[in-house]
Amino acid sequence: MKKGIKIIIIIAVLGIIAFSLFKFFSKGKQEIMIKTETIGRSDISNTVTATGSLDAVVSVDVGTQVSGKINKIFVDYNSIVKKGQILARLDTQALALTLKSSKASLDKAKAEYEYQKSNFTRYKRLIEKKLIAQSDFDEVEYNYKTAIANLEDSQANYDKSKTNLSYAFIYSPIDGIVEERDVEEGETVAASYATPTLFKIANDLTHMKIEANVDEADIGQVKLNQRVVFTVDAFPNITFSGMVTEIRLDADTDNTVITYTVVINAPNPKKILLPGMTANVTFYVTEKKNIVVIPNKAIEFNPDINSIIIYKQAHPEIKVTLPKPGENLSSDKQKEVWVLTNSSLYPKTIEVGETNEINYELLSGLNEGDSVIISMSSFKGKIKSSEAGSSKSPFMPTRPGKK
Repeated sequence: MKKGIKIIIIIAVLGIIAFSLFKFFSKGKQEIMIKTETIGRSDISNTVTATGSLDAVVSVDVGTQVSGKINKIFVDYNSIVKKGQILARLDTQALALTLKSSKASLDKAKAEYEYQKSNFTRYKRLIEKKLIAQSDFDEVEYNYKTAIANLEDSQANYDKSKTNLSYAFIYSPIDGIVEERDVEEGETVAASYATPTLFKIANDLTHMKIEANVDEADIGQVKLNQRVVFTVDAFPNITFSGMVTEIRLDADTDNTVITYTVVINAPNPKKILLPGMTANVTFYVTEKKNIVVIPNKAIEFNPDINSIIIYKQAHPEIKVTLPKPGENLSSDKQKEVWVLTNSSLYPKTIEVGETNEINYELLSGLNEGDSVIISMSSFKGKIKSSEAGSSKSPFMPTRPGKK
């Protein structure tokens, strides 16, 4: 009886093992799926971003060098002005009285000078003939020299008063447009310690500039004559172009953040850009158009040798070349990729250039249209036709009517 039970248990165990082996082998043998991409053409660009503010290329603050009340203003915001055009006039009454007083002092000094000069000439002849004492001549000579000094001082005071009166008339120093007007008629301005600003005049708003603040980590990539694009919040769907014209050496420090000012020219032919607008700037550090590129995934792909051996066993028609032991790349520009053709699978050393973290510029080693491996995975079972083979190249156009 016990013997029969043992036989039944053995048969049951063998049945379970047989069933497990059947399920295992029914799943199919191990397969290798390879995905490739085709080398094509694309653009590569690396950029640096910053923000800045727009302003006129040439703008002048117009002030006054004398104190007084604003008697008359002849221009307003956005007024078009010419060089030498009068902008405003200060009250001239006090300045005119000062000029009149200085003129009277000058006339008096001239009269004194003429008298002392005549006296000095007469005494000089007498002293030459030794008809007067030396002390008498010295006194006359002193009075004459004093008269000369007084005349020069009076002349300077008169010239200053005359100039101050002319300062009461404020003229435009350039052709342009009035961007700011900071005074009103009747307002008193004081020029005792600093020149007060009355107007700000922009020379030409069709040519503007941006002063962008570039982080110290990025300033090394910014160069003169570099292409720049920028946007402003007022026109978010319009991209404007410019060029780097100046990189200032003076650093700005704000809470340990160091930035450098980069000046960018900003053509504004339609005059839609206005002074003070915030510009979101993109500097094109690297920019290459329509070049042969290879995907970064192909550069990063590092296959498992066992998977390659399994793939070769499953595809005896494919000639597989394994990398040589100890073979090293001679420079950072050299990279190793794996190439798959209809008849071979092999590693290939290529030379690359710039990268945008998606593609590398391909300099040599392969050609446009070659297929490179980007991934290799193993599984059990047959590969579905939708899963195997080359993945679609991002560079190649689709056929008409095909999604």
